[in-house]
Amino acid sequence: MVQLTRRRLLQGAGTTAVAATGLTGCLGRGSGSLDSLTIAYVPIYPNMQHYVMEQEGYYENVVAEVTIERFSSGPSVVKAFASGDVDVALFGITPAMVLVDKGTDAGVLAANSRNGFKVVGTTELADRYEQEGAATFELFEEEHGRKVQFGAPPDGSVPDIVLRYWLQEDLAVGKMKSVIDKSKVPPAKAVQTIQSGDIDATIIQEPFATIIGQEDGFGELAWSGNILENHPVTVLFANQQVLDDSEVAQSLVEQHVAATEFTESSPDAAAAHAASLIGSGVSEDLATAAMDSKASEFVSNPHAITDQAATMGEFVANVGNIEEPIATENLFAFDPYDASQK
Repeated sequence: MVQLTRRRLLQGAGTTAVAATGLTGCLGRGSGSLDSLTIAYVPIYPNMQHYVMEQEGYYENVVAEVTIERFSSGPSVVKAFASGDVDVALFGITPAMVLVDKGTDAGVLAANSRNGFKVVGTTELADRYEQEGAATFELFEEEHGRKVQFGAPPDGSVPDIVLRYWLQEDLAVGKMKSVIDKSKVPPAKAVQTIQSGDIDATIIQEPFATIIGQEDGFGELAWSGNILENHPVTVLFANQQVLDDSEVAQSLVEQHVAATEFTESSPDAAAAHAASLIGSGVSEDLATAAMDSKASEFVSNPHAITDQAATMGEFVANVGNIEEPIATENLFAFDPYDASQK
């Protein structure tokens, strides 16, 4: 756990001055004022803004005392968020849907990343897909007497939803269970699992996609930005107490936007920040190389992901993780971002 110094008075000009002077009039003050908030994150590459905000000191410009907690997985953050132990989280869009579906008063303040996966497989599979396209799966089964073995995170996770959409809607080859055999493989173990020959393919995020791309024997079948254009991966999600304190909410969004801008202008420095906090074998060289990937796209604007979030919500509901797709107005809290752009 890391606790950061609080700055009630924001310094300097630009967006921080807006937060200090014009924020209450823009959004309307909530019923309570937050003195502190706990921000949770899962140490994955798509949460790039968090690494920049922590290492560059941007959290110090949030007008509340910030405590940071690291979690090993999305489900563990969901549990902590639901119990009230966490006020803000950087994690996948689908855990955010699950929390809202279960009645948690919260909303997405900003996007973090989008278009963040590659479908990769053995050279045999990739070459066949290049030649045969959607027919690859049927032909593979005829030749090998089994379905293509895919490794992917659990049902309802962001990559699982994109994989389902690819097979069912983009390729129109049928529902996932009828087309492939899927085994649960965490992103950090996907490289080792495909290298060992236990799976034929995986849908994988950076920087792990870069590792596989650098090795012989593997190739890329598809990029998720072509499968479901502009689909969200991770988001900045906040509870109702944060949303009600307009000053805190807007200052948090402003620092998130600043982190996105830093990542765009100084990608190598952002990558170094990510490597220093992620650990788990993610070196600075690897994190820097992954910045060049088309699966590394970092954004703040929540409006940029709403349409595809709605599409993904239909699949999350089909899997059974939520009762029904979450309406955009119930999932997103646009006011802090919109006010920060005035």
